[in-house]
Amino acid sequence: MTTSQLSEQIRLKKSFLCIGLDVDLQKIPEFLLREEDPIFAFNKAIIDATHHLAVAYKPNLAFYEAHGLKGWKALEKTINYLNENFPEIFTIADAKRGDIGNTSGMYAKAFFEDLNFDSVTVAPYMGKDSIEPFLAYQNKHTILLALTSNAGAYDFQTQIVEREELYKKVIKTSRNWTNGQNLMYVVGATKAEYLREIRKIIPENFLLVPGVGAQGGSLKEVCEYGMSRNAGLLINASRAVIYASNAEDYAEAAAAEARKLQQEMAAYL
Repeated sequence: MTTSQLSEQIRLKKSFLCIGLDVDLQKIPEFLLREEDPIFAFNKAIIDATHHLAVAYKPNLAFYEAHGLKGWKALEKTINYLNENFPEIFTIADAKRGDIGNTSGMYAKAFFEDLNFDSVTVAPYMGKDSIEPFLAYQNKHTILLALTSNAGAYDFQTQIVEREELYKKVIKTSRNWTNGQNLMYVVGATKAEYLREIRKIIPENFLLVPGVGAQGGSLKEVCEYGMSRNAGLLINASRAVIYASNAEDYAEAAAAEARKLQQEMAAYL
């Protein structure tokens, strides 16, 4: 999927909502545990109830890998269901990969060829030869961790290196990598005050913004400081949407929460 196609979906749906499919078997409705594949059953119902309100879905791989082969098969069924039934939806493998050369090449192959995700999150610490194998794929997107929403982000990301914050140095350096136009960036909603500075460096790149809702980030501030001419934002909501209810009405409750977020977002488009 191209960024132009993603922007068109944002305009059509009046939404830049990304729903995180972080499926915790201890939090989903108990009756689903009787299903042959409870993770996929949960995801399918959430997707069916919210696809008209969201422009992206983001499975966090930790919640799938923790269950071994069963979890990986649930992930595969989830991405196949999305690609076959809602090909206009942007898909994100929240894998946070990052390793040198040939290893990154294999990660890229796994997510872009085998699973056919539109994008994958990666860590920049090992530099360009750990990222460029992902960037080599046409119309696929590499989402670089730039400034994250967790408290530990201040340990390194905001430290001054040669008179500049490290996260700024990462963003500036990444722009010069081969096929850097395929980059998107993770910027946490709890760091909304930094978005103004980030937009001076990358005015048009899409930003994936977690932390609105359960982590306390402000949608208003993110839009005020981070929105670009083509929207340029994907606001991720996970727990606040998918665990809105743990009863039989869980999918309807998720849709209601997604609708609230979509209506808030529409005001900024």
